[in-house]
Amino acid sequence: MAKGKLFTYAVLFHPKPLRDAGGNDITPKSEIVIAPTDTLAMDDKQVAMLATRSIPREYEDKLDCVEVLVRPFS
Repeated sequence: MAKGKLFTYAVLFHPKPLRDAGGNDITPKSEIVIAPTDTLAMDDKQVAMLATRSIPREYEDKLDCVEVLVRPFS
């Protein structure tokens, strides 16, 4: 059996800018959807797939504003 490597992943949500009544752009703060989480996997693609599958349903229609971050543990 192959050994897995340790990775950390997180999922962020970056809301789109809004306009107020005066026509000014308001950029809401980004949110952490999934806090940094450690996991074992064969490669970063497997981790990205795991992270994507764990995104809550409330973000399914906003995936263009969701960012998945993956890094190897070092």
